[in-house]
Amino acid sequence: MDNPFIRQLFSSFLDLVPILAVVIIFQVFVIQLPIPDVSDLIIGTLLVVLGLTLFVQGLEQSLFPLGESMAHAFARKGSLFWLLAFAFCLGFSAAIAEPALIAVAEKAANIAAAGGLIDQTDAAKDSYALGLRITVALSIGFAILVGIFRILRGWPVYYPVFFGFGCVAIMTPFAPAEIIGIAYDSGAIATSTITVPLVTALGVGLATAIKGRNPVTDGFGLIVFAVLMPMIFVMAYGMFI
Repeated sequence: MDNPFIRQLFSSFLDLVPILAVVIIFQVFVIQLPIPDVSDLIIGTLLVVLGLTLFVQGLEQSLFPLGESMAHAFARKGSLFWLLAFAFCLGFSAAIAEPALIAVAEKAANIAAAGGLIDQTDAAKDSYALGLRITVALSIGFAILVGIFRILRGWPVYYPVFFGFGCVAIMTPFAPAEIIGIAYDSGAIATSTITVPLVTALGVGLATAIKGRNPVTDGFGLIVFAVLMPMIFVMAYGMFI
């Protein structure tokens, strides 16, 4: 298979095989029910394989090279302010566009309204959902800024991680019970299809461009800040709204 697209298509299918095997085995042998809509299952599987293939191809041809090239450009430019400003804006814009964050923020607003935390109006729900999205996006931007500063300074990755989890442990008893679960999930929700490729490419590209930095030990580790920081910001959001 010399064609990269065909190779990736086959690889995506192999990645999907274990999931299909688990579903079919449990459906047929454990639940002992026939598989409904076999034709829909086959068509859906083919669409998922195609979607995964196109997604990976898009990452390799656009987001990864873009993130790395911009990291190299900022490293050559030597401007700390613009590099940190770019890191913050990149994290914020990537998080605010995350489809998973949009969906979960809307669901959280509906639950908050049902629980009496906010008014049962569309305006109140939209305001709550937007506030949650902006809070998480700000936290992601700040997290990437901290991660980039760590790479520049050469700090071990566990220093800010330990400090961040300490803040989470201190804030949790004082945060509203209704917001804690959302806060704990928000980091994983916000680090999904858009944020992770861009942030990873930026970190690895920057560590590659800076003399004395190792892309393996210094370039990775940005995602952990992006997962951690929303916990702090969302709990603070719940405590002050």
